[in-house]
Amino acid sequence: MPIEIKNSSSQPLQIDSAGRLLHFLAIEGLDRQRLLQLLDSAAQFISSDTNVRKSQGSLLAGHTVVNLFFEDSTRTRTTFEIAGKRLGASVINLNTSRLSTRKGETVLDTVRTLEAMDADIFVVRDNSSGTAHLIARHVPPHVHIINAGDGRHAHPTQAMLDMFTIRAHKGDISKLRFAIVGDILHSRVARSQIAALQILGAKEIRVVAPATLLPTEIEKLGVTALTDIDKGLEGVDVIMMLRLQLERMEGQLIPSSQEYFRCYGLNQDRLNHAAPDAVVMHPGPMNRGLEIASDVADSDRSLVLSQVTNGIAVRMAIMAELAGMNKEQPS
Repeated sequence: MPIEIKNSSSQPLQIDSAGRLLHFLAIEGLDRQRLLQLLDSAAQFISSDTNVRKSQGSLLAGHTVVNLFFEDSTRTRTTFEIAGKRLGASVINLNTSRLSTRKGETVLDTVRTLEAMDADIFVVRDNSSGTAHLIARHVPPHVHIINAGDGRHAHPTQAMLDMFTIRAHKGDISKLRFAIVGDILHSRVARSQIAALQILGAKEIRVVAPATLLPTEIEKLGVTALTDIDKGLEGVDVIMMLRLQLERMEGQLIPSSQEYFRCYGLNQDRLNHAAPDAVVMHPGPMNRGLEIASDVADSDRSLVLSQVTNGIAVRMAIMAELAGMNKEQPS
């Protein structure tokens, strides 16, 4: 299946005529200055011990955040909930199995109903690409939509927390070589990571996967595609592993789980091909013994738990920016 390589239509939806951020739907359509501004804002929510500050007073007091997740989630939904509460917002987690959409109501009517209850920030995840964009086209200017993952299309807040984590541990992204490894074909995370790395000027981006899990024409995104993992990891500074998305696969795209791990799982021997100080990332949930060996996942070169922690700060920064409340925080 070819990867979508057209310019994103997100920009006119995300940015208003005055240049303010209205929605956060995709990395595409945002420029380097905007990404760096959000990353710098997120840093203000991190304390000196690298933990997220417990309270930020009332930056979002009077706002209501609705987590509208039509797909399962642990890290993303929970960090958005924590982020909203630490900013002083009211946060509602809806049980989508009990929503009126199960009775035939459209998602737009559901959102309009919640708007009538003064909800004004919606965090949306769906297994269909474009759901967050659809909602953003039909809400009034005071309502903001955040894409928490839509089908295979995008996961922009994951990409932002990854960029934040890389900057915190490795410094200037423009000086680094990256390898994104795993199920590229089905990964909205990979698409958003590639877009963010391109905008921030990464020195080199490689994507590594079996041929069956590489989208056709992916090189048009400015990456180098490889099927040999040892070559793909040679000398890289950051290894970004991906979850094998068995639930999205149609047909037999890998011989077996054991064979996949043997050929593409990240173990210590393979990690040795990367730069001596290379770090390892994974968006979660990790499948140990399938995508990554436990001794690598739990090593001091793994940033997996830092990604989770930083996700709170990054999502705080994005929500504060949407509400027009981002400002320098006390140290």
